[in-house]
Amino acid sequence: MILASVLQAIGLFIVTNIDDIIVLSLFFARGACQRGTTTRILVGQYLGFAGILGAAVLVTIGAGAFLPSAAIPYFGLIPLTLGLWAAWQALRGDDDDDDAKIAGKKVSAWTVAGVTFANGGDNIGVYVPVFLNVEPIAVVAYCLVFLALVAVLVILAKFVATRPPIAEVLERWEHILFPIVLIGLGILILVSGGAFGL
Repeated sequence: MILASVLQAIGLFIVTNIDDIIVLSLFFARGACQRGTTTRILVGQYLGFAGILGAAVLVTIGAGAFLPSAAIPYFGLIPLTLGLWAAWQALRGDDDDDDAKIAGKKVSAWTVAGVTFANGGDNIGVYVPVFLNVEPIAVVAYCLVFLALVAVLVILAKFVATRPPIAEVLERWEHILFPIVLIGLGILILVSGGAFGL
């Protein structure tokens, strides 16, 4: 039973988090050559994912008032706001300094956590029904597997972001791609969840 839960958890994690590779790769591109970027991204991803798991478990055990399902789409405001801020900085010319491009920008663990949590509304929506239909020990197994796979996801995103052809594209276009992806992600979360009657 535990082995089956572990295998199901691996499949569920892959399906619900494969899109994070793109976002995390952009974070790695943004923080290129900055000391501690990998650590901050890893910490941020764990913080955000812990929030996702915490919300899913609380909703599963009946604390729906803590996180009403109607509130989940509004998490799209987090990446939307961060994306608009990044776009504003790019338009102002904050990204035009060649030295800044070579050194990269400092990526905040809290920014990564916020984007991860906001992007996790679909995860919560998928995890809750699964958690409701398994034994509590299986929920624990799922959570442990998910937490182990977060590190694998970050390593995979770093690998993708540092491949020479991809790294060149990301280095050249990161200042445009980063805000576009965050704004698009925010709008997608808001619209797909029906926030503001959309």
